[in-house]
Amino acid sequence: MARVVIGLSGGVDSSVAAYLLKEQGHEVIAIFMKNWHDDSVTISNECPWLEDSNDALLIAEKLNIPFQTLDLSVEYQKRIVDYMFAEYEAGRTPNPDVLCNKEIKFDVFLKAAQKLNADFVATGHYCQKNEFFDSKGKKVYQLIAGADKNKDQSYFLCQLNQEQLSKALFPIGHLQKPMVREIAANAGLITAEKKDSQGLCFIGKVKLPDFLQQQLKPKNGDVIEIPRDIIFSQAKNSIESICDHYHLNASMGKKVGMHKGAHYYTVGQRKGLGIGGFELPLFILGTDTLSNHIFVGQGEDHPALWRKGLFIENKNIHWIREDLAIEIDTSLLCMGRIRYRQELFGLQITRKEDGFFVLFDSQQKGVTPGQFAAFYLENELIGSGVIS
Repeated sequence: MARVVIGLSGGVDSSVAAYLLKEQGHEVIAIFMKNWHDDSVTISNECPWLEDSNDALLIAEKLNIPFQTLDLSVEYQKRIVDYMFAEYEAGRTPNPDVLCNKEIKFDVFLKAAQKLNADFVATGHYCQKNEFFDSKGKKVYQLIAGADKNKDQSYFLCQLNQEQLSKALFPIGHLQKPMVREIAANAGLITAEKKDSQGLCFIGKVKLPDFLQQQLKPKNGDVIEIPRDIIFSQAKNSIESICDHYHLNASMGKKVGMHKGAHYYTVGQRKGLGIGGFELPLFILGTDTLSNHIFVGQGEDHPALWRKGLFIENKNIHWIREDLAIEIDTSLLCMGRIRYRQELFGLQITRKEDGFFVLFDSQQKGVTPGQFAAFYLENELIGSGVIS
């Protein structure tokens, strides 16, 4: 049996993961990660991390496993939060949960666990891991989607590497969510009926728009409506042009209102503008933080809201399966998604000298710069990249 350090978050998933590890005979050590302590961004009087920490302690006591709290707030500030605000200020929409797993849970936390002589770290993610030996006898690790398609969280782990996967355990990845709650109830765990967290990975119950408004200062700007037909006068006859994003500017439309700061908004967003009087709902087609313009269009079927491809710079591509990385002027057919819980769709990745061009089998809505495109072969996540 192995020594396993589990990130015990105070939720039902990590609670059951710890329980299953203990039942399997492993030596289990629980650590609660305290990730944020900046009181200046407290949105309400609630203190979610303290509540979660108390629940995690009670679970550890119930399972009779060692428990400690690890303050990672300095690392979170440097690696996640500062990067996140820089991306929003630049008009991109980062995914803090993906970065959290790459930079914190499977880096800083993993290193802390290894100081305790841990063989593995475990989390309550709904995903699975396989391994095999290649033709040269090298062990290759596979990141497999969770058995529960409604809860599959492999997307959030799309930036892990082989070394990180080799040290990871996902004890509940083969289970359906209702079974996880049933196991928790049968084991007498207090988290059995606890609701899943909906907040940011590093703050808890605080919602992202509220957090952004406390960190990025308001800056009034124009909302520009883009007509449905204007941007499609240009021909798209190459892979480069198909995957290029739309270069919207104020001369293409008309001013229809004001906003509080382009850095608050993201492509595909519908709520939060506070502008009415249109035949169809307004959707955000793009933002420009330099000019402080927001570009909107009427209706979910606005052509500028849908794209047939995307581009990923060389520096922003990442292969979990390094043996599947493609060479220049070659292509790979696979499946993918551009957001969590999205249905997988077919695509083709083509590598050129300046980066990777991803063509979709069918148009996709709300392709958002800064987010991650994840690539799958059947149910295995093989790589990902930051959308340009």
